Amino acid sequence: MKIASYTAYGGPETIALTKAPIPTPRPGEVLIRVRAAPVTAGDARLRSGKVPRGLGLMLRLAIGLRRPRVAPGWAFAGEVADPGTSAFTKGQRVFGLTGFKGGAHREYLVIKASGTLLPLPDSLSFEQGAAFFFGGLTAAEFLIDRAKLAPGERLLVAGATGAVGGAALQIGRHLGAQMAATASPANHALARSLGAAEVTDYRKGTPPGPFDVIVDVMGSLGWPGARSLLAPGGRLVLITADLAQMLGSALRPRREGRHFMTGTNKDDLPAMQRLLALHQAGGYTPVVGPVLPFAELVKAHAIAESFHKPGNLVVVM
Repeated sequence: MKIASYTAYGGPETIALTKAPIPTPRPGEVLIRVRAAPVTAGDARLRSGKVPRGLGLMLRLAIGLRRPRVAPGWAFAGEVADPGTSAFTKGQRVFGLTGFKGGAHREYLVIKASGTLLPLPDSLSFEQGAAFFFGGLTAAEFLIDRAKLAPGERLLVAGATGAVGGAALQIGRHLGAQMAATASPANHALARSLGAAEVTDYRKGTPPGPFDVIVDVMGSLGWPGARSLLAPGGRLVLITADLAQMLGSALRPRREGRHFMTGTNKDDLPAMQRLLALHQAGGYTPVVGPVLPFAELVKAHAIAESFHKPGNLVVVM
């Protein structure tokens, strides 16, 4: 089988495709024939080592000082090639997460049957299944659990047509919010199709506030930019944050009657099952953008690190 690996910190050219034996599942494990996997902004950051200010040393201490010692790819969709002793069946369509250790950018992978693995519903293609969790888990946790977005509230999604922003618009619409967005002009139609009533060019400012909740995907607004746009009791969700912003949100989350939040989201089985339930209720289906063959993984990484792709970028095996 073909597998991807990081050879060093650096540009997309540091991705290597090599051959390896197909693994054999041990008791309690399942062998998956991977059909599709996303290439995310997170993959690009791990490969390049370019992360928000203050987090670089922490990243290298976690995954390797000289090169990333994790494998590319953290989500997948595919078919069960060998169910082992599990309740899954051979040929069954599945999707799931490999987690921070990665390893989804390969043609076959082994995963615990009791782990982050679910049957892929017929309502999702392999490409949609691969793209399902990256933006969806983030948007669901921040909007539902942390910001507690309520019906009728005004939601602004700044950076609305990538994986996280597209999921936030859909989930916001499902929750009954009134929505506005910023995006590049080429993606305005997509933002409107996902539920945004007002859309502006992100380079020229935002729709007029006030907003009850602002989801700042790329950190382009931050607290200084979002402050005047937030209604009393408003909540700022900063998806991309540097170390100072993370510490600031932890030490001083309440500011002038408003709430500032950032951090990471859960990617465990209950969170995955909740997102699947949202999909089945009509509240979320990932937007699939560019789809490339696995052999063009280097090109996919170049697109991912531009941070301007519409929807989710997927490679197919």
